[in-house]
Amino acid sequence: MINYGRQDIDEADIQAVTAVLRSDFLTQGPAIERFERKVAQYCGAKYAVAVSNATAALHIACLAAELQPGGMLWTSPITFTASANCGRYCGADVGFVDIDDVSYNMSVQELEQHLDTALVKPDVVVPVHLAGQSCDMERIHTLAQKHRFRVIEDASHALGATYRGERVGGCQFSDMAVFSFHAVKIITTGEGGMVLTNRKELYDKLVLYRSHGITRDVAQMTHTPDGPWYYQQTALGFNYRMTDIQAALGCSQMDRLETFVARRRYLAKRYDTLLQDLPLYTPRQSPDTDSSWHIYVVRLALDRVKKSKKQIFAEMKARGVNLNLHYIPVHTQPYYERLGHRAEDCPAAMRYCAEAFTLPLYVQLTDKQQEEVVEALREVLR
Repeated sequence: MINYGRQDIDEADIQAVTAVLRSDFLTQGPAIERFERKVAQYCGAKYAVAVSNATAALHIACLAAELQPGGMLWTSPITFTASANCGRYCGADVGFVDIDDVSYNMSVQELEQHLDTALVKPDVVVPVHLAGQSCDMERIHTLAQKHRFRVIEDASHALGATYRGERVGGCQFSDMAVFSFHAVKIITTGEGGMVLTNRKELYDKLVLYRSHGITRDVAQMTHTPDGPWYYQQTALGFNYRMTDIQAALGCSQMDRLETFVARRRYLAKRYDTLLQDLPLYTPRQSPDTDSSWHIYVVRLALDRVKKSKKQIFAEMKARGVNLNLHYIPVHTQPYYERLGHRAEDCPAAMRYCAEAFTLPLYVQLTDKQQEEVVEALREVLR
């Protein structure tokens, strides 16, 4: 079975993890800082905070941005639910800004229109870099300055991507950026996430919220420590720590990041060519972006396809290929429907959902397997 994604683990990764297992630290040890430093330096950010998963990263980023109960977060409807849920964890309301039909990212035009007309403006906006292609961050930053909201990039798909020649994660046009290291992401720590920022005050908050709200930093305490054992809980934090086992794997994977991204870009370009004669719309990139291609999403030309998407998925699986969909629009999930969101609020997202599906794309996918995927599609769509 050819699945839509899978991890790539080599002997160096295994040795890195084994070394930690033989060391004195399995958690809260030196591997965490090494991993944080490696990712921050690669992206060009000043600070990085590793956590247990990207959902935790989004949550503490919202807390650091001081998103309050009764506040407002806006995000894209075409994303994993965590991009919206992080606002709800803070007690805030959530709004959705429709996507554009080219990048499938948040439409900046829609965002601007919403900001000009909404009775309740956002405190935080979470643009999502779907598939690894950056949103138009400079225009979003300009709107943030005008309307006074914080920007948290959900860059879960986009480690290794660039925007206007700069690596995603450098936070040039945002307050914070979040990466995911889930098993099928660009690099993996099994589970894991990270928040990057250039602002020291945000970094200090992120570190505090990551670990129970507890500090040993004298500067953050209410009085002089009673002794070397002393600590204080100064905020309501969480146990969102990453283990050294995970961090060691992440450090090792970072050594191959450029190789991983190059292979993904090669396969994506190859799909562009191989799929030309099929009733599909292949992805398009803005000239300002160079995607890291976490996933490769195509859209059906419905006027030229006689089968339903459900039939296509079933027939592809029968031929040994597992397709996927990234994503079902979040605002149509029952939880968000109960909060008053309606499918018709984001028509571009609904068109996308009706037409889109994700083809297999991962580092170990061979040219021959990719050709098998395309040939299976050709048989199913003919």
